[in-house]
Amino acid sequence: MDGPCLVGVGLPGGAALTLETGGALEYSSPPFATVAEATADVQFRLQQAAAIADRHGIALLTGGITPFTAADDIAWNPKTRVGVMREYFRRLGHDGADADEVMGLILSTQTTLDYTGVDDLMTKLRLLVRAAPVVAALFVDSPVAAGEPTGALSRRMQYWRRFDPRRCGVLDVAFNADATIDDLVDWAARLPMIYRLVEGSHVAAPQVPFRDAIEHGFGDGTYPTFADWELHLNQVWPHVRVRRTLEVRLPDAAPWPWLGSGAALWTGLVYDPEARRAANHLLSDLSAADVDRASVDVAVKGLSAMIGPRLVQDVARELLRLARQGLQARIAAGLEPAATLALLAPLDEICETMLTFADQALDTWQRGEDAFLDAYSIPCP
Repeated sequence: MDGPCLVGVGLPGGAALTLETGGALEYSSPPFATVAEATADVQFRLQQAAAIADRHGIALLTGGITPFTAADDIAWNPKTRVGVMREYFRRLGHDGADADEVMGLILSTQTTLDYTGVDDLMTKLRLLVRAAPVVAALFVDSPVAAGEPTGALSRRMQYWRRFDPRRCGVLDVAFNADATIDDLVDWAARLPMIYRLVEGSHVAAPQVPFRDAIEHGFGDGTYPTFADWELHLNQVWPHVRVRRTLEVRLPDAAPWPWLGSGAALWTGLVYDPEARRAANHLLSDLSAADVDRASVDVAVKGLSAMIGPRLVQDVARELLRLARQGLQARIAAGLEPAATLALLAPLDEICETMLTFADQALDTWQRGEDAFLDAYSIPCP
């Protein structure tokens, strides 16, 4: 509950379905040992939700954006933090100009990965941050906004450019070979909280760096608690967010049949030591500026963009090869069923043909709204 309003439901195993800004329905799955189990769980739960929605004449769409709704028509939900956040972003001017679109229109399928210690965290983080725009090029899937083609393959990625860049984008810390977890903590501690939880309601937080609040308090006689720190980490949105897990956020959501494709790719790359070493070596020459420029270009050009001196398509092809190698090793070790490899098939086809999910969505859009709903709605069981 948020005040008197129902905004979510807890499910067995720690999973949750929550109503997010703009009417998005977010499913947070419990952890699973395999991509296959995680994908099956997400599909099962979302189909349950789709069946309930269908009884009320509502379709649940996948993809990277709600294509029909203009920013002025977003239906804001009753969460108290929503109003606090919208006011915070209004005060940022240019850096908060697309905040309503980010909060109320865009969608993604995020992959959450484990780390086993500090060194493992930093090794995986370096790979994920460098690979993020390349993988995002395989998943561009938000070419239509407010009922019109936008000229971009991922309007969602473009919206993120004006959403408090201090909290978003490329995590520069990952490009320092000597960086430690202390540097990650320091990066987050230099930022202020947006909102706090006080007596069950979200209220605006004083605009002082978190580290200053630790030393001097919030100005009302209270000091940050560890719960405040955890809430603060929910208020930063880099391409890869570090909390109790590594959360990969940059790629758009894939169409319904391929929701598990991103998890399969990241698992193959990150969890297999040999694939991870090879991928880190492949991307080791990239700077933070290279990755940032690629993130901008991928939103428009997809696989035709450049990352450093290389074509994104070429790098994506090699990352897919390494991901397949990593998944095959997990399959051979009995850690994943062989059927998981099929989740990479659409990505291989996209990489070779350059026909992205966004291109397919545009083609469907031209056939009319009903055709689009048929193609991108989550099917009822």
